[in-house]
Amino acid sequence: MSGVALRRTPGLADRGSVRLWLRMLSLTTMIEKRLRRAFEARFPITLPRFDVMAALDRHPEGMRMTALSRELLVSNGNVTGLVRGLKRDGLIDIHRVPSDGRAAMVRLTEAGQALFDDMAEVHRQWIDAMLGDLAVGDRDRLYDLLGALKASLARHDPDQETRT
Repeated sequence: MSGVALRRTPGLADRGSVRLWLRMLSLTTMIEKRLRRAFEARFPITLPRFDVMAALDRHPEGMRMTALSRELLVSNGNVTGLVRGLKRDGLIDIHRVPSDGRAAMVRLTEAGQALFDDMAEVHRQWIDAMLGDLAVGDRDRLYDLLGALKASLARHDPDQETRT
């Protein structure tokens, strides 16, 4: 180390909300990087594809592409590419909605469901290992606090006025 002192931004210590957001962002990034590496090493699938399959697992009746992109918080174009790859690999079915020929419904195939079930169990174990040093009570409190933050964000959503 060069011995040069790091310059601190005046007042940064008073910006607890920014510090909290940066901490949450860095933790999310760390966990996501570890999951990406673990998925690449263990399964023939990427983390974004796993996310699509997880959403479809929560909706066994299938989902419209637009609902899927909304749930995953990504663009329709991103979902389309992921869905095409999963279809090519036989992990999902795509069919047109009879009442709307432009809309497509997607759902897991039997092979896709079987693979997802295996991956979901291993994914749960990885998450448990990463968060395992936190006491159960601390995890519960953190979950509740993050739930309160999520509710606050929903109440203060600037786009809320345009949504119905």
